[in-house]
Amino acid sequence: MNVLAIFKREVRTYFTSPIAYTLLTIFAIICGFMFTSILAQFQRAGFQSAMNPSMAQGLNATEWVVRPLLRNVAVILLFLMPIVTMRLLAEERRTGTLELLFTFPIRDVELLGGKFLAALAIFLVMLALPLINILMLASLAPLEWQAIGVAFAGLMLLGMTFLAIGLFCSSLTENQIVAAVLTFGAALLFWIIDWSADSTGGTLGQVLSHLSIIRHFDSFQRGVIESKDLIFYLNFTVFGLFLTMRAVESHRWRG
Repeated sequence: MNVLAIFKREVRTYFTSPIAYTLLTIFAIICGFMFTSILAQFQRAGFQSAMNPSMAQGLNATEWVVRPLLRNVAVILLFLMPIVTMRLLAEERRTGTLELLFTFPIRDVELLGGKFLAALAIFLVMLALPLINILMLASLAPLEWQAIGVAFAGLMLLGMTFLAIGLFCSSLTENQIVAAVLTFGAALLFWIIDWSADSTGGTLGQVLSHLSIIRHFDSFQRGVIESKDLIFYLNFTVFGLFLTMRAVESHRWRG
């Protein structure tokens, strides 16, 4: 019940402030622009295939439109997810309400669980926006729904890792802007960490490659669920929440 109470409180806070509306509007505009641009390229390829029938065999709406769209959505999340998480604990620390919450019979795991689920709910609403574009595309061309479902599952797991990073960074500071910058910096680091994997080589190169959060999205984007990628995202999320709990406990004992 405590988790549900925290969840409702956080969701209400999102929608009683401009955060959720501004975030969803920006995300919808960017997704709509990207979808329109990618669809225009697909239509041009379709016109060209009408004059060259051999090209038509390679035209696939899922491959040409949906996968590039969802790959771009992953990039957008890198920039927008810090906004979703920046206030979750930083604002509580700034206003002193975190200490007030400590006086209630709420365990740390319940506090973090409610906040994480509220941020996840906002994220799932965001994911519904590109889904609307894909449903529009379905009226024009056949789609591979199983592959699309797997890709969306990958996006959800990727988003959960961003949320775990953001929640931890928000627990480290009282300033929302600092929390957002820390989240973006940490997420970007784990995004590009495999850039030097090939030049490094050896065991270290393999470790750097494994730690890349975007590389594990590749198989989901292709419509394939691989256990190593699923385990990576779940472990990353759990570890991020574990670090956040330790940070909250440290703040509790410091008073």
